[in-house]
Amino acid sequence: MEARKPRLAVWKFASCDGCQLSLLDCEDELLAIAGAIDIGYFPEATRGEVKGVYDLSLVEGSVTTAHDVERIHEVRRRSKTLITIGACATSGGIQALRNFADVREYISIVYAHPEYIHTLETSTAISEHVPVDFELRGCPINKGQLVDVVSAFLAGRRPNTQAHSVCIQCKLKGNVCVMVAKAMPCLGPVTHEGCGALCPSYDRGCYGCFGPKETPNAPSLSGWFAGMGMDSKGLERIYRTFNANAEPFRKESERHDAQDRKG
Repeated sequence: MEARKPRLAVWKFASCDGCQLSLLDCEDELLAIAGAIDIGYFPEATRGEVKGVYDLSLVEGSVTTAHDVERIHEVRRRSKTLITIGACATSGGIQALRNFADVREYISIVYAHPEYIHTLETSTAISEHVPVDFELRGCPINKGQLVDVVSAFLAGRRPNTQAHSVCIQCKLKGNVCVMVAKAMPCLGPVTHEGCGALCPSYDRGCYGCFGPKETPNAPSLSGWFAGMGMDSKGLERIYRTFNANAEPFRKESERHDAQDRKG
Protein backbone atom coordinates (compact mmCIF):
# COMPACT_ATOMS: atom_id res chain seq x y z
CA MET A 1 0.00 0.00 0.00
CA GLU A 2 1.28 3.46 -0.91
CA ALA A 3 2.51 5.48 2.07
CA ARG A 4 0.44 8.50 3.07
CA LYS A 5 1.91 11.84 2.03
CA PRO A 6 2.66 14.37 4.77
CA ARG A 7 -0.31 16.65 5.37
CA LEU A 8 0.18 20.45 5.22
CA ALA A 9 -1.96 23.22 6.73
CA VAL A 10 -1.53 26.96 6.27
CA TRP A 11 -3.13 29.15 8.95
CA LYS A 12 -3.81 32.88 9.01
CA PHE A 13 -3.96 35.14 12.05
CA ALA A 14 -3.66 38.98 12.09
CA SER A 15 -1.74 39.78 8.89
CA CYS A 16 -1.97 41.06 5.32
CA ASP A 17 -1.75 37.59 3.66
CA GLY A 18 1.54 38.58 1.97
CA CYS A 19 3.46 35.56 3.28
CA GLN A 20 0.77 33.13 2.15
CA LEU A 21 0.93 34.77 -1.27
CA SER A 22 4.69 34.13 -1.26
CA LEU A 23 3.88 30.43 -1.15
CA LEU A 24 1.51 30.78 -4.10
CA ASP A 25 4.18 32.80 -5.92
CA CYS A 26 6.50 29.79 -5.86
CA GLU A 27 4.90 28.78 -9.19
CA ASP A 28 6.89 25.81 -10.60
CA GLU A 29 8.28 24.94 -7.18
CA LEU A 30 4.73 24.87 -5.78
CA LEU A 31 3.80 22.11 -8.21
CA ALA A 32 6.66 19.99 -6.91
CA ILE A 33 5.65 20.72 -3.32
CA ALA A 34 2.03 19.85 -4.06
CA GLY A 35 3.21 16.54 -5.52
CA ALA A 36 5.09 15.65 -2.34
CA ILE A 37 2.47 16.66 0.25
CA ASP A 38 -1.28 16.73 0.73
CA ILE A 39 -2.63 20.24 1.28
CA GLY A 40 -5.16 19.62 4.01
CA TYR A 41 -6.03 23.21 4.88
CA PHE A 42 -5.12 26.38 2.97
CA PRO A 43 -8.07 28.83 2.56
CA GLU A 44 -6.00 31.13 0.32
CA ALA A 45 -5.66 28.33 -2.24
CA THR A 46 -8.56 25.93 -1.75
CA ARG A 47 -12.01 25.71 -0.17
CA GLY A 48 -11.55 22.16 1.03
CA GLU A 49 -10.46 21.14 4.51
CA VAL A 50 -9.15 17.81 5.72
CA LYS A 51 -9.98 17.32 9.38
CA GLY A 52 -7.59 15.85 11.90
CA VAL A 53 -3.88 16.24 12.62
CA TYR A 54 -1.41 17.96 10.26
CA ASP A 55 2.20 16.90 9.84
CA LEU A 56 3.30 20.46 9.05
CA SER A 57 1.55 23.74 9.82
CA LEU A 58 2.69 27.09 8.45
CA VAL A 59 1.31 29.95 10.53
CA GLU A 60 1.11 33.53 9.27
CA GLY A 61 0.02 36.46 11.44
CA SER A 62 0.13 37.64 15.03
CA VAL A 63 -2.15 37.10 18.01
CA THR A 64 -4.36 40.16 18.54
CA THR A 65 -7.65 38.86 19.99
CA ALA A 66 -8.81 36.50 22.71
CA HIS A 67 -10.16 34.23 19.97
CA ASP A 68 -6.67 34.13 18.41
CA VAL A 69 -5.27 32.89 21.73
CA GLU A 70 -7.73 29.99 21.84
CA ARG A 71 -7.26 29.21 18.15
CA ILE A 72 -3.44 29.07 18.17
CA HIS A 73 -3.55 26.51 20.99
CA GLU A 74 -5.93 24.42 18.89
CA VAL A 75 -3.58 24.75 15.88
CA ARG A 76 -0.64 23.63 18.04
CA ARG A 77 -2.56 20.59 19.28
CA ARG A 78 -3.34 19.57 15.71
CA SER A 79 0.20 20.14 14.34
CA LYS A 80 3.15 17.77 14.62
CA THR A 81 5.49 20.51 13.36
CA LEU A 82 4.60 24.20 13.55
CA ILE A 83 6.57 26.83 11.62
CA THR A 84 5.80 30.54 11.81
CA ILE A 85 6.26 32.57 8.64
CA GLY A 86 6.75 36.33 8.40
CA ALA A 87 7.26 39.31 10.69
CA CYS A 88 3.71 39.22 12.06
CA ALA A 89 4.02 35.62 13.25
CA THR A 90 7.62 35.89 14.46
CA SER A 91 7.52 39.30 16.19
CA GLY A 92 4.00 40.75 16.15
CA GLY A 93 4.30 42.66 12.86
CA ILE A 94 3.61 46.29 12.09
CA GLN A 95 0.43 46.03 14.17
CA ALA A 96 2.62 45.60 17.25
CA LEU A 97 3.05 49.37 17.21
CA ARG A 98 -0.08 49.25 19.38
CA ASN A 99 2.13 47.77 22.11
CA PHE A 100 3.71 51.20 22.61
CA ALA A 101 0.43 53.13 22.83
CA ASP A 102 -3.15 53.04 24.11
CA VAL A 103 -5.04 50.74 21.74
CA ARG A 104 -8.37 52.09 23.00
CA GLU A 105 -7.41 55.54 21.76
CA TYR A 106 -6.57 54.08 18.34
CA ILE A 107 -9.93 52.30 18.20
CA SER A 108 -11.84 55.46 19.06
CA ILE A 109 -10.10 57.34 16.24
CA VAL A 110 -10.37 54.66 13.54
CA TYR A 111 -13.79 53.09 14.09
CA ALA A 112 -17.20 54.77 14.03
CA HIS A 113 -18.52 52.27 16.59
CA PRO A 114 -15.66 51.28 18.90
CA GLU A 115 -18.06 49.24 21.03
CA TYR A 116 -18.08 46.53 18.37
CA ILE A 117 -14.29 46.08 18.42
CA HIS A 118 -12.94 43.36 20.70
CA THR A 119 -9.17 43.18 20.69
CA LEU A 120 -6.21 42.69 22.98
CA GLU A 121 -4.00 45.53 24.13
CA THR A 122 -1.05 43.97 22.31
CA SER A 123 -0.06 42.19 19.11
CA THR A 124 2.31 39.33 19.90
CA ALA A 125 4.29 36.62 18.15
CA ILE A 126 2.98 33.06 17.95
CA SER A 127 5.93 31.84 20.04
CA GLU A 128 4.69 33.87 23.00
CA HIS A 129 1.68 31.55 23.20
CA VAL A 130 2.74 28.09 22.00
CA PRO A 131 5.98 26.20 21.25
CA VAL A 132 7.26 26.87 17.72
CA ASP A 133 9.56 24.48 15.86
CA PHE A 134 11.08 27.03 13.48
CA GLU A 135 10.68 30.73 12.64
CA LEU A 136 11.03 32.03 9.10
CA ARG A 137 11.58 35.80 9.11
CA GLY A 138 10.64 38.48 6.60
CA CYS A 139 8.02 41.03 5.56
CA PRO A 140 7.21 39.25 3.37
CA ILE A 141 9.19 36.03 3.58
CA ASN A 142 11.65 35.01 0.88
CA LYS A 143 9.89 32.38 -1.26
CA GLY A 144 13.17 30.57 -1.89
CA GLN A 145 13.67 30.21 1.85
CA LEU A 146 10.09 29.00 2.22
CA VAL A 147 10.61 26.27 -0.39
CA ASP A 148 13.78 25.25 1.45
CA VAL A 149 11.93 25.08 4.77
CA VAL A 150 9.24 22.80 3.34
CA SER A 151 11.90 20.71 1.57
CA ALA A 152 13.85 20.45 4.83
CA PHE A 153 10.75 19.16 6.58
CA LEU A 154 10.22 16.52 3.89
CA ALA A 155 13.89 15.48 4.01
CA GLY A 156 14.15 15.47 7.80
CA ARG A 157 16.90 18.10 7.93
CA ARG A 158 17.29 21.60 9.34
CA PRO A 159 16.37 24.49 7.04
CA ASN A 160 19.32 26.06 5.24
CA THR A 161 18.72 29.65 6.35
CA GLN A 162 21.83 31.60 7.29
CA ALA A 163 22.19 33.49 10.58
CA HIS A 164 24.26 36.38 9.24
CA SER A 165 23.25 39.98 8.61
CA VAL A 166 22.22 41.92 5.51
CA CYS A 167 25.75 43.37 5.49
CA ILE A 168 27.11 39.98 4.42
CA GLN A 169 24.66 39.91 1.53
CA CYS A 170 25.81 43.39 0.51
CA LYS A 171 29.43 42.23 0.49
CA LEU A 172 28.54 39.14 -1.56
CA LYS A 173 26.78 41.36 -4.12
CA GLY A 174 29.61 43.88 -4.21
CA ASN A 175 27.45 46.73 -2.94
CA VAL A 176 29.09 49.92 -1.73
CA CYS A 177 28.06 50.47 1.91
CA VAL A 178 25.45 53.24 2.01
CA MET A 179 26.39 54.12 5.59
CA VAL A 180 30.07 54.57 4.80
CA ALA A 181 29.76 56.14 1.36
CA LYS A 182 26.62 58.24 1.80
CA ALA A 183 26.17 58.62 5.57
CA MET A 184 22.74 57.00 5.15
CA PRO A 185 21.14 55.26 8.18
CA CYS A 186 20.89 51.52 7.50
CA LEU A 187 19.69 48.68 9.75
CA GLY A 188 21.65 46.13 7.72
CA PRO A 189 24.28 45.47 10.43
CA VAL A 190 21.62 44.22 12.88
CA THR A 191 19.08 42.72 10.44
CA HIS A 192 18.72 39.05 9.55
CA GLU A 193 19.62 38.10 5.99
CA GLY A 194 16.99 36.91 3.52
CA CYS A 195 16.08 39.85 1.28
CA GLY A 196 19.22 39.70 -0.85
CA ALA A 197 20.15 43.22 0.37
CA LEU A 198 17.31 44.59 -1.73
CA CYS A 199 17.20 48.18 -0.45
CA PRO A 200 20.97 48.78 -0.22
CA SER A 201 21.26 47.46 -3.79
CA TYR A 202 19.14 50.45 -4.82
CA ASP A 203 21.06 52.97 -2.67
CA ARG A 204 18.57 52.86 0.20
CA GLY A 205 19.25 51.98 3.80
CA CYS A 206 17.89 48.67 5.13
CA TYR A 207 14.52 48.98 6.93
CA GLY A 208 14.88 45.81 8.99
CA CYS A 209 12.14 43.81 7.24
CA PHE A 210 13.67 40.46 8.27
CA GLY A 211 14.01 41.38 11.93
CA PRO A 212 17.06 41.29 14.19
CA LYS A 213 19.81 38.82 13.40
CA GLU A 214 21.33 36.61 16.06
CA THR A 215 23.26 38.63 18.68
CA PRO A 216 22.65 42.10 17.16
CA ASN A 217 24.45 45.06 18.71
CA ALA A 218 21.73 47.66 18.31
CA PRO A 219 23.17 50.13 20.89
CA SER A 220 26.43 50.30 18.94
CA LEU A 221 24.57 50.93 15.67
CA SER A 222 22.52 53.63 17.37
CA GLY A 223 25.78 55.33 18.33
CA TRP A 224 26.70 55.47 14.63
CA PHE A 225 23.27 56.89 13.78
CA ALA A 226 23.61 59.52 16.48
CA GLY A 227 27.00 60.48 15.05
CA MET A 228 25.25 60.99 11.72
CA GLY A 229 22.88 63.50 13.33
CA MET A 230 19.88 61.34 14.28
CA ASP A 231 18.13 62.49 17.47
CA SER A 232 16.40 60.33 20.09
CA LYS A 233 13.01 60.53 18.38
CA GLY A 234 14.56 59.41 15.09
CA LEU A 235 16.40 56.58 16.82
CA GLU A 236 13.17 55.45 18.46
CA ARG A 237 11.30 55.56 15.16
CA ILE A 238 13.86 53.68 13.04
CA TYR A 239 13.46 50.53 15.17
CA ARG A 240 9.65 50.69 15.19
CA THR A 241 8.65 49.32 11.83
CA PHE A 242 7.89 45.76 10.68
CA ASN A 243 9.57 44.10 13.68
CA ALA A 244 8.97 46.71 16.36
CA ASN A 245 8.20 44.11 19.04
CA ALA A 246 11.23 41.90 18.35
CA GLU A 247 13.13 42.10 21.64
CA PRO A 248 16.41 43.76 20.48
CA PHE A 249 14.52 46.38 18.43
CA ARG A 250 11.90 46.93 21.14
CA LYS A 251 14.47 47.47 23.88
CA GLU A 252 16.50 49.88 21.77
CA SER A 253 13.47 51.94 20.73
CA GLU A 254 12.26 52.08 24.34
CA ARG A 255 15.69 53.26 25.49
CA HIS A 256 15.58 56.19 23.10
CA ASP A 257 11.94 56.90 23.86
CA ALA A 258 12.90 57.24 27.53
CA GLN A 259 15.76 59.59 26.61
CA ASP A 260 13.43 61.68 24.46
CA ARG A 261 10.93 62.01 27.32
CA LYS A 262 13.70 63.22 29.62
CA GLY A 263 14.46 65.93 27.09
